[in-house]
Amino acid sequence: MRPIRPIDTARRGRSTRRTSPVFAAAALAAVLTLTVTACGPDEDAASKPSASGGQASDGKVTIPDDLKDRLREHGIDLDKWRDGEWKNWNKDTWLREARDYVNPIIEDLWDPDRMRDADKPPENPVDNDISGDEGVTDPAPAPVEAASLRTPYHENAAESGKLFFDGPEGSMVCSATVVKDPAHPGKSNMVWTAGHCVHAGKKGGWYRNIAFVPSYNDSGLSVAELETAPKEKIAPYGVWWGQWAQTSEQWIAQGAATGGQGAPYDFAVLQVTPEKGSTGKSLEETVGSALPVDFDAPAVPEIDGMTATGYPAAPPYDGQKALQCTDEPGRLSVFQDQPTMYRIGCTMTGGSSGGGWVAAGRDGEPALVSNTSIGPVTAGWLAGPRLGKEAQGIYEAVSKKYAGR
Repeated sequence: MRPIRPIDTARRGRSTRRTSPVFAAAALAAVLTLTVTACGPDEDAASKPSASGGQASDGKVTIPDDLKDRLREHGIDLDKWRDGEWKNWNKDTWLREARDYVNPIIEDLWDPDRMRDADKPPENPVDNDISGDEGVTDPAPAPVEAASLRTPYHENAAESGKLFFDGPEGSMVCSATVVKDPAHPGKSNMVWTAGHCVHAGKKGGWYRNIAFVPSYNDSGLSVAELETAPKEKIAPYGVWWGQWAQTSEQWIAQGAATGGQGAPYDFAVLQVTPEKGSTGKSLEETVGSALPVDFDAPAVPEIDGMTATGYPAAPPYDGQKALQCTDEPGRLSVFQDQPTMYRIGCTMTGGSSGGGWVAAGRDGEPALVSNTSIGPVTAGWLAGPRLGKEAQGIYEAVSKKYAGR
């Protein structure tokens, strides 16, 4: 959550705003995944995507020619990129346009030590009383103390997990949720998070090395215990790299680290793939669950309560454990000409950004209805976007992109 600083629940940087169906294609981030050992220089140069979408007959991941050409325009060599060139964040190599995003899998980059240390919240403060239109802003809610998610996390919130990525200031974190894929019932590889967890907004570009870890630290181990814990304890269901990402055109054009700009459109969807290669099981099958997304959730007066889940990393939390807040939502209007957001009382801090908000949908069943976007520096409440046509356009576009694969 970004303390209006987009609650950066992403712990350091995130921001993504709304996206209308008209801009859906432009907002797609081609997160191409290829392992460091996938192919050598010669194979890279000659490989062509197969009908299955990026995999050659020998099972190796290939690079579409159009993407290779665009990367060359930026002076980017993928072999050098995988060897550490991704750490170059100058304006020429920080890819900004959706179609230019590349996210090569670098096996074991996110080892236990790096995951444990990726917990520095971003500095993007927001005022406690932020409001652009008092007519649709309810009084600030009373703080709700975040409660620890019961362990093992997988038995109580199997869809939830932690998102890792790199930015100019180092490794960062957010939270995310496994959601259903209309194109692959029961076999989804789709993950929902905040826009500011994948793209830096108007003054930056796409973050790098984006990876999702479902049920991170499933047993709720302490920091001291995590120092000697094997990777299977920290990432019991594996590490899943972003294969494709999409956020709103508004976030890309307007999103900022301070002031709450773009917050009403701060959502993003990822297609992910396992770091170690396919096991024949989707993410949904691996974790055993995925949430439906409700793009027509009841209005505030009709919702008795919402539950937000995340991995807060800013003090007094350490980012290693999952927490939850449940509260009756109110309304928050950050800008007069933009949609009203949901707001709940919650003491979770930066790092919880992107975490899913669950409530009863129109059909009465649990559904994802929002995600953590912003919150004040002093904590106490969180705000998330109402998911409407713009969010639905992104969701459906990402699903359709992989419908035949």
